[in-house]
Amino acid sequence: MRGRIPDSFIDELLVRVDIVDVIERRVPLKKAGREWTACCPFHNERSPSFYVSPTKQFFHCFGCGAHGSAIKFLMDYERLEFPDAVEELAQSVGLKVPREGGNEAAPREDKTDLYALLDSAAQWYESELPGNTEAQAYCKKRGLDAETIKRFRIGWAPAGYDGVIKSLGGSERRMQLLNEAGMVASSEQGRKYDRFRERLMFPILDRRGRVIAFGGRVLQADQTPKYLNSPETPLFHKGRELFAMWQVKQANPSLARIVVVEGYMDVIALHQAGLPIAVATLGTATTPEHTEALFRAAPDVVFCFDGDRAGRAAAWKALESALPRLRDGRQAYFLFLPDGEDPDSLIRKEGKAGFDKRLKEATPLSEYFFGELAHEVDMGSLDGRARLAERARPHIAKLPDGAFRDLMAQELEKRSGARAILAADPATHRAVQRPVAAQQRSLVRSAIALLLAQPGLADQVERPYRFLSLDKPGVGLLAELLDQARARPGINPAMLIEHYAERPEYPALQKLMAATVVGEPEIQSIEFFDALKRMEQQATVLRREALTVKHREGTLDSAEKAELRELLAARVQPAPAD
Repeated sequence: MRGRIPDSFIDELLVRVDIVDVIERRVPLKKAGREWTACCPFHNERSPSFYVSPTKQFFHCFGCGAHGSAIKFLMDYERLEFPDAVEELAQSVGLKVPREGGNEAAPREDKTDLYALLDSAAQWYESELPGNTEAQAYCKKRGLDAETIKRFRIGWAPAGYDGVIKSLGGSERRMQLLNEAGMVASSEQGRKYDRFRERLMFPILDRRGRVIAFGGRVLQADQTPKYLNSPETPLFHKGRELFAMWQVKQANPSLARIVVVEGYMDVIALHQAGLPIAVATLGTATTPEHTEALFRAAPDVVFCFDGDRAGRAAAWKALESALPRLRDGRQAYFLFLPDGEDPDSLIRKEGKAGFDKRLKEATPLSEYFFGELAHEVDMGSLDGRARLAERARPHIAKLPDGAFRDLMAQELEKRSGARAILAADPATHRAVQRPVAAQQRSLVRSAIALLLAQPGLADQVERPYRFLSLDKPGVGLLAELLDQARARPGINPAMLIEHYAERPEYPALQKLMAATVVGEPEIQSIEFFDALKRMEQQATVLRREALTVKHREGTLDSAEKAELRELLAARVQPAPAD
């Protein structure tokens, strides 16, 4: 049992979901014989080395080695913990995840109370908004309609130091949760008080629409700070989250383009104007985690910043985060706004059509890249062109191997006249290794790998297992796997391997299953029974040799003498060594 989720439910879940459907909703797959293939979503590559097996309900990348079941894919791709990945998969097939107690291992810490408290806080802030005339006037001034206020759950944190504490902190446990959620702060004397006061409140939601934090905005220009976000908590990490990503995904079943702006009100203004494609970072520069989440949401990302020095510095940080993630099919653009304007003010002036036109005319990353690096460089001199080449090469080397990287290198050579010799970036140049049959693998490991590929083969293995007397590593595990597969008729490979998820054998089993992810079932079946037969032969030979040694020493008992006579009569030839 993982945490408090019964193993039987994991079995049922992995029967109900199809790993091809789970992955294809996130990564475009192409049919390749019995399997499906794609460019790996976990590392940058030009040729597809990522395979998905519907028979085994298992994925594997021959380039970077990523592999596992549908649960493992969600954990890696969506960056979820095991229980959250199970919850998301279960929700997709209409199952409710059961919970059980009595687990010897320490159960995963349950954050249900923390999510519930934050949702209650959001409700409380929402209830306070209608009664505050100043906040209402501000919303009206900014053109926020009732539907938008409801969609974003905008609220109001009133003046005073204990509004949230009085409403939600009615016990020691509740105060502990308020503190853990970042809703209260402490004075030098240790007194607790509300962190958010006299601010318009914007709940920050996770990918499942749950409240995990808040952003608060003051109404008056002389109040500081203008924006105040929740601190880092067990639920909230600002370098990973994007404001309004939940609303964007709800509004767009299929998203071709996503826009990154700087403020909450800019996001909300674009959504209300009919462009529900805007998100914002949360008081931090664009991180690699942000850019990966953005490109997973849409192939085209437009970074929209002010045209001043600060805006251009933020844009360059965004470019640096984006470069290693710009594999073929992904594009980044930069839109710099006129002085004194922001997305909110511009869309009021120009409307949806005007702002959409600006987005379509945004500067491609390549143009912005070379323009920024050539700034204050004398391109008319050899020294200037050499400086451009020197500045650009390390950045271009970070691009994934592919057409865009090649074209950027050609453009650098065209602009500078210098050959674009790029140092290989280890993160973007990994050799794709295809499996080799029986690649220096022992018979026991081969048999386990083939059984993992087709657990149904266990039904054809007679008990007692005659290979058990073979004194080799893994023999006991093979017998255990056979018993597990026989006890669960119809079990698929992913289900079988998940039963070992909390055991030390799990990583090795995953690698063995991945090694045979591609192959013909008929051939695999023949190889499996051949491996068992050779193991039995090896066991017989080793037993005969051991008894022969004892015979020479004169230490055989009567039963052993009879056994040796039978073995000698059978004249078993030694099987090839491992």
